[in-house]
Amino acid sequence: MLHPDLITRNVEETTIEVIFPVPCGSSETVGQPQNGPRITTDVSCANARDKVTVQGFEMALGARVKLQWLLPSGNTLFSTLATSDENGYFTAQVEVRPITATTNGISSRLQAVTEVPVGGIVPSRALKDVVNELMVTIFMALIATSAGTVLAVPISFLAARNIMGNSIPGKTVYTLSRTALNITRSFETLVLATIFALWLTFGPFAGVLALTVATIASLGKLFSEAVENIDPGPMEAVRATGANSPQTVVYAVIPQIIPDYISYIIYHWDINVRISTILGFVGGGGIGYYLSQRINVLEYQKAGTAIWAIVAVVWAMDFLSAEIRKKVT
Repeated sequence: MLHPDLITRNVEETTIEVIFPVPCGSSETVGQPQNGPRITTDVSCANARDKVTVQGFEMALGARVKLQWLLPSGNTLFSTLATSDENGYFTAQVEVRPITATTNGISSRLQAVTEVPVGGIVPSRALKDVVNELMVTIFMALIATSAGTVLAVPISFLAARNIMGNSIPGKTVYTLSRTALNITRSFETLVLATIFALWLTFGPFAGVLALTVATIASLGKLFSEAVENIDPGPMEAVRATGANSPQTVVYAVIPQIIPDYISYIIYHWDINVRISTILGFVGGGGIGYYLSQRINVLEYQKAGTAIWAIVAVVWAMDFLSAEIRKKVT
């Protein structure tokens, strides 16, 4: 992970193969080539778990050679790496895995894939994939924050004691709103993402829904407390003019809470970006899912690329949100 996969060079691939029955007698053997770029084996067939010596002749000079099995199913199984010398020769030893056994008369093929660098340095495929997944993650957080804000704003007024008043209907609405926010906030975002992923489908949609629900509960609580902490003077002055409740909210409450609301929204977007990187581990999509997949298949260099990208984006979002909040408050 300390050596992330960031840059690479375009390579020209050439594949050379030989048919290799496993076990012996499971299919007809084929003679090995005698000239041109070729690979040969010390035996023409083998049993599972045997060791086979592979030699390459007249290969590209100084090229990296990837030895792999082409299975009867059509999938490939990596075996080992080698490098051809100045004469185009290499030798390596491979193990015959049980999965390479002949199936329905179709034998596996032992392949040598040579990679010759061509052209200049370019961004690696891993870096491109990470950038794409980061954009998905950032927009997951943005969509969830936007949707959560739209729903949290009206709820925040219903959950503010000074807005709902002391009447029985007002107290009832206030209590129900606060209770709903507190119950929703008791569920961790990871738990919500797991529920949505199992209920709907794995992917960014489940992650966005989980973040949206968590955002509604969190911002609803913060917004309602901001409303309760406003200066009551402007409200009393507006009411003295004969204004009704909606007019009081528009002209006396909203002007006081806009800076706090903007600050909370930006800060929560920052929080959602961080959380969304973890949601991928439970099927929430985005960069977290890419990272979990790379770790599962032991591609630690690609995982390192994702980790360093997450660190950079979180740092940038934290700095950006702090600067914006500083200007609006």
